[in-house]
Amino acid sequence: MLAFAKTDILRMLRNRRYFVFVVAFPVLLYVINASIYGQDTDAGGVKYSVLLMVSMAAYGALASSTMSSAVPLATERQSGWLRQLQITPLPGSAVIAAKLMTAMTLVLPALVLVSLAAIVQQGVSLPPGRWLALLLALWLGAVPFVALGLAIGSALTADAAQPVAMICMFVLAIAGGLWFPPEVFGATMKTVAGLTPSFHYASLGWSLAAGNGVVMTDVLVIAGWAVVLGGLAACLYRRATVRA
Repeated sequence: MLAFAKTDILRMLRNRRYFVFVVAFPVLLYVINASIYGQDTDAGGVKYSVLLMVSMAAYGALASSTMSSAVPLATERQSGWLRQLQITPLPGSAVIAAKLMTAMTLVLPALVLVSLAAIVQQGVSLPPGRWLALLLALWLGAVPFVALGLAIGSALTADAAQPVAMICMFVLAIAGGLWFPPEVFGATMKTVAGLTPSFHYASLGWSLAAGNGVVMTDVLVIAGWAVVLGGLAACLYRRATVRA
């Protein structure tokens, strides 16, 4: 399983789109926006440079989760690779575990590099414990998006999985307030956004970065989506392997 995950990770690291959308784009967007709004503060006195850091790190994690799970799995199904795995000692659960391990590992570059950009460009400084809690929460909170990518990869062809994954990524990023502050949403949009995992994912990060601790509502919503999307991914993967 570890060897399979290593192969998957190395394959994604050779993918230029991964570096453009997951690494370069969030860092560049942070540098541009923080240069304009970085010294402003919100109603609670938290600098936008810190809030933007959380938003862009969360976007990078969201993009990585979907890109590194949906398209590779769909490609493997289409090429018959999953059929070959059926004659190996590697069970289906180990394949899913390796995919999860791969996607969660590839979330880390976006989190680390956006944080470094915030430190270098804006001088963002948080207590060590707060840094650890923030990065750990953003890392573990990416599980529902990995599950979404696995569900897409198990249900669609390689040609369809990529645009669907990107549409889901953009919709979740906008609904979660990662590109625009949630305050600009209307009442209806706020209600809809409040049901999405991305909104609570970002909200959890903002709260931790501001020193307000963990909001249990955010944790419960993220965990609920992880269970729902994880179950959907497992069912669709099982259906795909049975057909193979």
